[in-house]
Amino acid sequence: MGTPQDQRDWIISTLMPYRDKILGMVTGNHEARIYNDVGLDISKDIAEALKVPYRSEGILLKIMFGDGNNHVKDKPYVYWCYMTHGYGGARTSSAKAIKVERTSSWIHADFYIMSHDHVVNAAPVVYLYPDKRAHIDPDTGFMTGKIVAQRKMLIKSNSYVKWGGYAERGGFSPNDLECPIIHLAGEGRPRVRVEI
Repeated sequence: MGTPQDQRDWIISTLMPYRDKILGMVTGNHEARIYNDVGLDISKDIAEALKVPYRSEGILLKIMFGDGNNHVKDKPYVYWCYMTHGYGGARTSSAKAIKVERTSSWIHADFYIMSHDHVVNAAPVVYLYPDKRAHIDPDTGFMTGKIVAQRKMLIKSNSYVKWGGYAERGGFSPNDLECPIIHLAGEGRPRVRVEI
């Protein structure tokens, strides 16, 4: 493993060829320990070296691509992603999943990515919001409109830690080392699908 400096340098050299594909970066609890001990934000150093957006607590990303959203020429598809490392010491699958669901209740996005809990899962949640288009009902005089269903994907990403050592000592069960793959449809109505 080497020193934190060795690990930092290895991460930078390993990710440098892929930096154009990295949309953003947050810090994790292990890196935060270094900051708390000596005041060095190693995640910020890595992000600056790779020239990728960074916010330690969490980051809201606007992802735009393609053409023809809502059948309008030159209008790109837009997706919002909120990602954060995560927090806490949950042990059950439901307690781990509820943390990303809780996060989705205070910030709007199409999908949410949270790690920290050494587990992989994805769950769609549908919420309703009022459509901005409305009209005055001639009989009542009230503004009327529609309710629109919006799908959010709640994603727990992996820790990529094999069982034994840290994970075993911490009382974590063996986990699946698969990585969630997020598909942004970019056709018809914008839709997020996750494959594990």
